[in-house]
Amino acid sequence: MRTTLHHRRTSNGSSGAASGTGWAGRRARRTAVAFAAAGALALTGCGGEEKPGGAKETGGASGATKAPADALPLPKLDGESLQVIAVWTGAEAENFKKVLKEFENRTGAKVTYVPTQDAMLTYLGSKISGGTPPDVALLQQPGALKQAVAKKWLKPLDSTTQAQLDKNYTKGWKDIAAVDGTQYGVYYKAANKSLIWYNTKVFENAGATEPKTWPEFLKTAETISQSGVTPVSVGGSDGWTLTDWFENVYLSQAGPEKYDQLAQHKIKWTDPSVKEALTTLGQLFGKENYLVGGAKGAVGTPFPKSVEQVFTGGETPKGAMVFEGDFVAVNIGQTKAELGTDAKVFPFPAVGAESPVVTGGDVAVALKDTKAAKALMTFLASTDAAKISAGAGGFLSPNKSVDPSAYPNDTLRDIAKSLIDAGDDFRFDMSDQAPQSFGGTPGKGEWKILQDFVRNPKDVAGTQQKLETEAAAAYKN
Repeated sequence: MRTTLHHRRTSNGSSGAASGTGWAGRRARRTAVAFAAAGALALTGCGGEEKPGGAKETGGASGATKAPADALPLPKLDGESLQVIAVWTGAEAENFKKVLKEFENRTGAKVTYVPTQDAMLTYLGSKISGGTPPDVALLQQPGALKQAVAKKWLKPLDSTTQAQLDKNYTKGWKDIAAVDGTQYGVYYKAANKSLIWYNTKVFENAGATEPKTWPEFLKTAETISQSGVTPVSVGGSDGWTLTDWFENVYLSQAGPEKYDQLAQHKIKWTDPSVKEALTTLGQLFGKENYLVGGAKGAVGTPFPKSVEQVFTGGETPKGAMVFEGDFVAVNIGQTKAELGTDAKVFPFPAVGAESPVVTGGDVAVALKDTKAAKALMTFLASTDAAKISAGAGGFLSPNKSVDPSAYPNDTLRDIAKSLIDAGDDFRFDMSDQAPQSFGGTPGKGEWKILQDFVRNPKDVAGTQQKLETEAAAAYKN
């Protein structure tokens, strides 16, 4: 799962939901939101990270049933079939199937859900060339949405779906799913990717405390290392975790304006700000004794294992801390560690003036211009669908009209309220904004180059040049 509040390219050319004006003050507020969100999601769980293939059905419909009086009107679709694809698996997939099941019950349609891999455009391309495109897909990357539009794969929203979107979403969330002023997507899910999770027993034994700044973070790592436990577990064989490391450091250190410019390749990766961020990361990655398994272990460890290494092994786990989003909670839940007791979380430490908050999300798009596809897109833009996912836990909706009572506990209700109250003040994951060939393909582009950087963090200039060469080819500007 890669969902997290990440940001996107807006119609006015900025990357992210807000301008840099007043960023520091708003960022402080968002940091508090991030920390609270992590705690609540830790208690409610989130989706898995595995990516098995194969279609799974939601359990077919047997004719439409009567919806509540205040429910969103939906057409009768008896006999119609739809296929929906997303990267969600495990609990995350099961929760989404509840949404699709409600759609089946209310329309009479039959919906098949198919989990796929991170390289969504590659999968879509193969299905389209074979003449069997899905009806609806949920993409993780604004960059992928833009590329799909350029390939003429996606259908613009119809007026009914647009009406739901206008009613339930702020401009920022609409802009990130639009291209050249035309709306193509509905952001269904949001997430936070600026969190450090830690083993409380290791911290306690080492006498370590939660750091608030990058220098404090490195000092904490040294304290833990001296206690006999390796400080940081990195899931670098999944290259997206390394892009997230870079983005958090870069946003906090270079600021939102530079972040927006780099996300759009309006400045080059050879810019001094990139050098500074990579040099900062090198302070961690260059310390073999700070990484579980050293550099080789860091780039050879998949994300789920990176979490497992911190929360198994009793008082002597392989690692003490692991960085990633709110979805880490589900991986912790697969261990014997108790969230909130054995496993806790703190915001990504401030490298510059403020701690960063990088976000991400999943956007629904239609690949067919059918009555059924349009109806499902309208449903996903409504509160009716969002309420189901919110109630299942491990989910944050950017839909501002969702009643907080839909969430399963007070903490999560407060997080959801803070998310909505933040309005358009967010920055979306930079790699998710990039063309997929650069920012979202295993073994290529930014993922591969940052893996090489972990192996040789002294090669800052060489890494910058490789990133710029690949970015220039992908962005074509």
